[in-house]
Amino acid sequence: MRVTVLGTGTMGAGVARSLLREGHEVTVWNRSAERAAPLASDGATVAQDAPSAVAQAEVVLLTLFDTDAVVDVLRAAGSAAPRDAVWVQASTIGTSGTETVVRLAEESGVTLVEAMMLGTKGPAEQGKLTMLAAGPADVLDRVQPVLDAIGAKTVRAGERVGDGTAVKLAANAWIAAITAATGQSLAVARALGVDPQLFLDAIEGSASDSAYAHTKGASMLAGEFPAQFALDGLRKDIGLITDAARSTGVSTTLLDALDRVYRDASAAGHGDDDIAAVGTAF
Repeated sequence: MRVTVLGTGTMGAGVARSLLREGHEVTVWNRSAERAAPLASDGATVAQDAPSAVAQAEVVLLTLFDTDAVVDVLRAAGSAAPRDAVWVQASTIGTSGTETVVRLAEESGVTLVEAMMLGTKGPAEQGKLTMLAAGPADVLDRVQPVLDAIGAKTVRAGERVGDGTAVKLAANAWIAAITAATGQSLAVARALGVDPQLFLDAIEGSASDSAYAHTKGASMLAGEFPAQFALDGLRKDIGLITDAARSTGVSTTLLDALDRVYRDASAAGHGDDDIAAVGTAF
C-alpha cells in the first residue's frame, strides 16, 4: 500500500522501516527535515512538506508528539490527501486531544481511525508493536495490512475513535508504575546492604515476576539509559492519564506520586534518557 508516515521521531522512524521491510511504498515527512532524511537510504520517499507527503497516500499514519502537532498537520494537509485515504491517528494525545482531532477530522471530511502503539523503539523497528485500534470495523479492515506490518498483534478496542486511546492510557499507567517500582525496590535493596540484583533474582519465575522489571532493572543496575522510551515522553503521558482520571472521578494519588518521581529524574538531567532513568530519583 502507499503509506505516508507523518512524524519520524523514535517511533515514526522505526514504523517507517518496518513498513518498508514488508513491501509497502512509504513516504515520510517530519517538521525537522534532518530527522526524516536518513530514511531515504532505506527506500522511503522524503517529502518537503506535509501536503505533498499525503498527495498520493492510501493510508496516512500520524506518529507525532502531541495534540498541537496533530492538529497543525491535519489543518495543513487534510485536504491534500485523496478523499478515500484513511488517516490513522497513532500519536498519544489523551482523551481530550483525541476528541479535538475527531472533531477536526469530521469538519475536514477526513476518514479517521486510531491505532495506538504499545511498545518502544525496538519493537517499532522490528514490527513487533501491539496496536490498539479503534474505529469502524470496515475502515480498520482496510488498514489492517499496515497494522500487521508494524505490529505483532492488533487489539481492536471498539468502533469509537478514542477507545484505543483509553486502553493506551491504562497501559502506560502500568508501565510508569512498574518501572518506578523496580527502581524503588533496587534502591531499597542497595540501601539495606544487599546486592540489588537479588531482588530481580527473587521475583524471577514467581507470580509477581515481570519481563519489564528485568529489562529496565538491568539498565538501572548498569547505570546506562539509551532511550527506548524517553523519560520526558512518559512524563507527558502521565499528565494525559492524570487529566483523564480526574475527569472521570478516578483517584490520582498514585499518578501524582509517579509524576513527582519522574519529574525529579528529569530535573536531574535524564529527560531524554530512557524511562529506566527514573531509578536515579531514588
